[in-house]
Amino acid sequence: MRFPDFLRTCVLLFAGAATALAAVAIAGASAKDDRVLLYFALGWWGIAAVGGLWLGRRAEVTQGIGRALAGARTQSALPELEPGAILFNRLWALALFTVGSGAVAFLIPQIPAIAAGYVIAAALAWRKQSAAVEAIEGRDGVRFYVEHTSPFKPTTLIRTPGFRRVEPVTGGNASADDRVRATRAYSPPARDRSTHAGP
Repeated sequence: MRFPDFLRTCVLLFAGAATALAAVAIAGASAKDDRVLLYFALGWWGIAAVGGLWLGRRAEVTQGIGRALAGARTQSALPELEPGAILFNRLWALALFTVGSGAVAFLIPQIPAIAAGYVIAAALAWRKQSAAVEAIEGRDGVRFYVEHTSPFKPTTLIRTPGFRRVEPVTGGNASADDRVRATRAYSPPARDRSTHAGP
Protein backbone atom coordinates (compact mmCIF):
# COMPACT_ATOMS: atom_id res chain seq x y z
CA MET A 1 0.00 0.00 0.00
CA ARG A 2 1.39 3.39 -0.95
CA PHE A 3 2.29 5.50 2.05
CA PRO A 4 0.34 8.62 0.94
CA ASP A 5 -2.78 6.48 0.45
CA PHE A 6 -2.25 5.00 3.89
CA LEU A 7 -2.03 8.48 5.43
CA ARG A 8 -5.20 9.63 3.66
CA THR A 9 -7.03 6.52 4.88
CA CYS A 10 -5.79 7.15 8.42
CA VAL A 11 -7.24 10.66 8.39
CA LEU A 12 -10.60 9.36 7.16
CA LEU A 13 -10.68 6.57 9.74
CA PHE A 14 -9.70 8.93 12.55
CA ALA A 15 -12.46 11.31 11.47
CA GLY A 16 -14.95 8.43 11.38
CA ALA A 17 -13.88 7.26 14.83
CA ALA A 18 -14.25 10.79 16.18
CA THR A 19 -17.75 11.05 14.73
CA ALA A 20 -18.79 7.71 16.23
CA LEU A 21 -17.38 8.57 19.66
CA ALA A 22 -19.02 12.00 19.63
CA ALA A 23 -22.37 10.47 18.68
CA VAL A 24 -22.35 7.87 21.47
CA ALA A 25 -21.11 10.46 23.97
CA ILE A 26 -24.01 12.76 23.11
CA ALA A 27 -26.43 9.84 23.31
CA GLY A 28 -25.07 8.80 26.71
CA ALA A 29 -25.18 12.33 28.08
CA SER A 30 -28.73 12.81 26.78
CA ALA A 31 -29.83 9.55 28.39
CA LYS A 32 -28.52 10.83 31.72
CA ASP A 33 -29.92 14.32 31.01
CA ASP A 34 -26.46 15.74 31.74
CA ARG A 35 -26.36 19.13 30.06
CA VAL A 36 -23.12 20.10 31.79
CA LEU A 37 -21.37 17.18 30.12
CA LEU A 38 -22.77 18.20 26.73
CA TYR A 39 -21.42 21.74 27.12
CA PHE A 40 -18.09 20.42 28.36
CA ALA A 41 -17.84 17.99 25.42
CA LEU A 42 -18.61 20.70 22.86
CA GLY A 43 -16.00 22.98 24.39
CA TRP A 44 -13.39 20.21 24.51
CA TRP A 45 -14.05 19.23 20.90
CA GLY A 46 -13.66 22.85 19.84
CA ILE A 47 -10.32 23.12 21.66
CA ALA A 48 -9.17 19.83 20.12
CA ALA A 49 -10.15 21.00 16.64
CA VAL A 50 -8.26 24.27 17.02
CA GLY A 51 -5.23 22.41 18.36
CA GLY A 52 -5.31 19.92 15.48
CA LEU A 53 -5.62 22.71 12.91
CA TRP A 54 -2.67 24.48 14.51
CA LEU A 55 -0.46 21.39 14.66
CA GLY A 56 -1.22 20.47 11.05
CA ARG A 57 -0.97 23.96 9.60
CA ARG A 58 2.38 23.40 7.85
CA ALA A 59 2.68 21.50 4.59
CA GLU A 60 5.69 19.55 5.87
CA VAL A 61 6.09 16.03 7.17
CA THR A 62 6.25 15.56 10.92
CA GLN A 63 9.46 14.45 12.59
CA GLY A 64 8.12 10.91 13.02
CA ILE A 65 7.15 10.55 9.38
CA GLY A 66 10.44 12.16 8.34
CA ARG A 67 12.37 9.54 10.29
CA ALA A 68 10.28 6.78 8.70
CA LEU A 69 11.00 8.15 5.22
CA ALA A 70 14.72 8.45 5.95
CA GLY A 71 14.86 4.88 7.26
CA ALA A 72 12.90 3.33 4.37
CA ARG A 73 14.39 0.17 2.90
CA THR A 74 15.24 0.47 -0.80
CA GLN A 75 14.22 -2.19 -3.29
CA SER A 76 13.73 -2.16 -7.05
CA ALA A 77 10.62 -4.38 -7.25
CA LEU A 78 7.19 -3.23 -6.15
CA PRO A 79 6.03 -4.82 -2.86
CA GLU A 80 2.84 -6.82 -2.62
CA LEU A 81 -0.18 -4.55 -2.29
CA GLU A 82 -2.15 -5.73 0.73
CA PRO A 83 -4.14 -2.69 1.87
CA GLY A 84 -6.57 -4.62 4.08
CA ALA A 85 -3.89 -6.47 6.01
CA ILE A 86 -1.70 -3.38 6.32
CA LEU A 87 -4.55 -1.20 7.59
CA PHE A 88 -5.52 -3.83 10.16
CA ASN A 89 -1.92 -4.30 11.32
CA ARG A 90 -1.29 -0.56 11.65
CA LEU A 91 -4.67 0.65 12.96
CA TRP A 92 -5.89 -2.14 15.23
CA ALA A 93 -5.12 0.10 18.22
CA LEU A 94 -7.48 2.77 16.86
CA ALA A 95 -10.26 0.21 16.48
CA LEU A 96 -9.68 -1.09 20.01
CA PHE A 97 -9.57 2.47 21.38
CA THR A 98 -12.81 3.42 19.62
CA VAL A 99 -14.74 0.30 20.60
CA GLY A 100 -13.48 0.36 24.19
CA SER A 101 -14.29 4.04 24.68
CA GLY A 102 -17.68 3.83 23.00
CA ALA A 103 -18.77 0.70 24.86
CA VAL A 104 -19.13 2.58 28.15
CA ALA A 105 -21.00 5.55 26.66
CA PHE A 106 -24.24 4.90 28.57
CA LEU A 107 -22.42 4.22 31.85
CA ILE A 108 -19.63 6.81 31.73
CA PRO A 109 -20.27 9.13 28.76
CA GLN A 110 -17.33 11.29 29.79
CA ILE A 111 -14.90 8.67 28.42
CA PRO A 112 -16.05 8.70 24.76
CA ALA A 113 -16.46 12.50 24.96
CA ILE A 114 -12.82 12.94 25.98
CA ALA A 115 -11.61 10.25 23.55
CA ALA A 116 -13.37 11.94 20.64
CA GLY A 117 -11.38 15.12 21.22
CA TYR A 118 -8.05 13.35 20.93
CA VAL A 119 -9.11 11.61 17.71
CA ILE A 120 -10.37 14.91 16.23
CA ALA A 121 -7.01 16.53 16.96
CA ALA A 122 -5.11 13.62 15.39
CA ALA A 123 -7.21 13.66 12.21
CA LEU A 124 -6.75 17.40 11.70
CA ALA A 125 -3.05 17.34 12.57
CA TRP A 126 -2.38 14.68 9.89
CA ARG A 127 -4.57 16.20 7.17
CA LYS A 128 -1.64 17.52 5.07
CA GLN A 129 0.82 14.69 5.57
CA SER A 130 -0.16 12.69 2.47
CA ALA A 131 0.39 15.72 0.22
CA ALA A 132 3.74 16.41 1.91
CA VAL A 133 4.93 12.85 1.27
CA GLU A 134 3.79 13.02 -2.37
CA ALA A 135 5.78 16.24 -2.78
CA ILE A 136 8.90 14.45 -1.52
CA GLU A 137 8.22 11.54 -3.88
CA GLY A 138 7.93 13.89 -6.84
CA ARG A 139 11.08 15.78 -5.86
CA ASP A 140 13.24 12.68 -5.37
CA GLY A 141 11.69 10.43 -8.03
CA VAL A 142 10.72 7.66 -5.60
CA ARG A 143 7.63 5.94 -4.21
CA PHE A 144 7.10 4.96 -0.58
CA TYR A 145 5.10 1.89 0.43
CA VAL A 146 4.07 0.61 3.85
CA GLU A 147 5.78 -2.69 4.58
CA HIS A 148 3.62 -5.59 5.75
CA THR A 149 4.97 -6.32 9.23
CA SER A 150 3.69 -7.66 12.52
CA PRO A 151 0.93 -5.61 14.21
CA PHE A 152 3.19 -5.16 17.23
CA LYS A 153 6.19 -3.76 15.32
CA PRO A 154 6.71 -0.10 14.35
CA THR A 155 5.64 1.01 10.89
CA THR A 156 8.41 0.57 8.33
CA LEU A 157 8.52 1.79 4.74
CA ILE A 158 9.88 0.56 1.42
CA ARG A 159 11.39 2.95 -1.13
CA THR A 160 11.07 2.08 -4.82
CA PRO A 161 12.00 4.00 -7.99
CA GLY A 162 9.35 6.43 -9.16
CA PHE A 163 8.86 9.36 -11.47
CA ARG A 164 10.52 12.68 -10.78
CA ARG A 165 8.29 15.71 -11.15
CA VAL A 166 9.69 18.02 -13.82
CA GLU A 167 7.21 20.87 -13.54
CA PRO A 168 9.04 24.21 -13.61
CA VAL A 169 9.22 26.08 -10.34
CA THR A 170 7.83 29.59 -10.55
CA GLY A 171 7.90 32.57 -8.23
CA GLY A 172 10.66 33.76 -5.95
CA ASN A 173 12.05 30.23 -5.37
CA ALA A 174 12.59 29.58 -9.09
CA SER A 175 16.11 29.35 -10.42
CA ALA A 176 17.23 31.02 -13.66
CA ASP A 177 16.96 27.70 -15.52
CA ASP A 178 13.44 27.16 -14.17
CA ARG A 179 12.38 30.61 -15.39
CA VAL A 180 13.78 29.90 -18.86
CA ARG A 181 11.94 26.56 -19.03
CA ALA A 182 8.73 28.18 -17.84
CA THR A 183 9.03 30.91 -20.49
CA ARG A 184 9.59 28.35 -23.23
CA ALA A 185 6.75 26.17 -22.04
CA TYR A 186 4.15 28.92 -21.99
CA SER A 187 5.27 31.18 -24.87
CA PRO A 188 3.06 30.96 -27.98
CA PRO A 189 4.63 29.39 -31.08
CA ALA A 190 6.07 31.76 -33.64
CA ARG A 191 4.09 32.15 -36.85
CA ASP A 192 5.54 30.60 -39.96
CA ARG A 193 5.86 33.64 -42.26
CA SER A 194 7.03 31.54 -45.22
CA THR A 195 3.50 30.19 -45.72
CA HIS A 196 1.57 33.36 -44.95
CA ALA A 197 1.50 36.28 -47.36
CA GLY A 198 -0.37 38.56 -45.03
CA PRO A 199 0.93 40.24 -41.87
